[in-house]
Amino acid sequence: MAQFIPYGRQSVSDQDIAAVVDVLKSDFLTQGPVVPAFEEAVASYCGAMHGVAANSATSALHIACMALDVGPGDRVWTSPLTFVASSNAALYCGAEVDFVDVDPSSYNMCPAKLAEKLEVAAASGTLPKVIIPVHLTGQSCDMVAIHQAASRYGIRIIEDASHAIGASYKSRFVGACEFSDIAVFSFHPVKIVTTGEGGMAMTNDGELARRMASGRSHGVTRDPEFVQLEDPGQWYYEQHTLGYNYRMTDINAALGLSQLDRLTEFIDRRRAIARAYDEAFADLPVTTPRQHPDAASAWHLYVVRINPERAAKPHRAVFEELRAGGIGVNLHYIPVYLQPYYRDLGFSPGHCPEAEAYYSQAISLPMFPSLTDEQQGDVAAALAQAVSR
Repeated sequence: MAQFIPYGRQSVSDQDIAAVVDVLKSDFLTQGPVVPAFEEAVASYCGAMHGVAANSATSALHIACMALDVGPGDRVWTSPLTFVASSNAALYCGAEVDFVDVDPSSYNMCPAKLAEKLEVAAASGTLPKVIIPVHLTGQSCDMVAIHQAASRYGIRIIEDASHAIGASYKSRFVGACEFSDIAVFSFHPVKIVTTGEGGMAMTNDGELARRMASGRSHGVTRDPEFVQLEDPGQWYYEQHTLGYNYRMTDINAALGLSQLDRLTEFIDRRRAIARAYDEAFADLPVTTPRQHPDAASAWHLYVVRINPERAAKPHRAVFEELRAGGIGVNLHYIPVYLQPYYRDLGFSPGHCPEAEAYYSQAISLPMFPSLTDEQQGDVAAALAQAVSR
């Protein structure tokens, strides 16, 4: 193989570079006009009322929890198949966390298991304040069913849509917040659109947007509508809550705003790659991703599951053979509660059996817009060789 093929890679154009250079030559490197322009552009694209940019999706999840008044004594439930940030954000607020097992075909939070777990929690007085479903790989969760289950108990919802900008559900873009209070995107370099590092929280609630904007900037406001001192000077500001320095810079926002122009192009190419993978793997002892009929994935990741009964080698051997052959496969994700930190909180293996079954079989294959047909052919051939008897 000519060169190592990573599982993900950013696509930065001359237009993107020029947009960043323009900011570097401007009067504002941060807290200038480009961040709000980026927020408005993403909100307009998704069909949401407000966007609140932050320096990472983790920060956006944290201020989303803060805006919903998550604190000590509260509980937050999320998916075990996610990066640790989804649950860490609740821990930052002093809440307890728990995990809802996944659907075995979509790998997203299972609405039936959620409903069962909520019924038990209601009987024991341990209901969560917030649920954070995660749109794993870029495919939306079944948000209608999750919303119905949560609404029965007055539970708020934050969509962790870190993988899913450009995805749709029920003919609307993810981020429209039709079935949630807040949705959060990630703009990490391997994500669909990048700002270098960054995230954004979408909402249709103006008060939640105001709280998140305050939370990302030390809890400080200059808005005359909210300052308590009458007739203050033009220099005046007030801190009303304990916030953080989670602001996105204009440099990052310029890259994101430019990248947004190619979002449709990025998604179309990812979907073409996914279709080609589906065809190439039709006869192999692997399970290809199932798509929910109401959802159109953004295909941040393409995950196959190795069939342990039919494949020539066990999961780990397949993974290591692909890596040794220059295919930069990865595994998304280790169930969060299996991490040592979470085991110290009292979690143990067996908590979410479907998530653990997935973890024992899953491999993320290279998926990014600049992946060439030749490279994709190399990936398909390498996988076929590794799993075939």
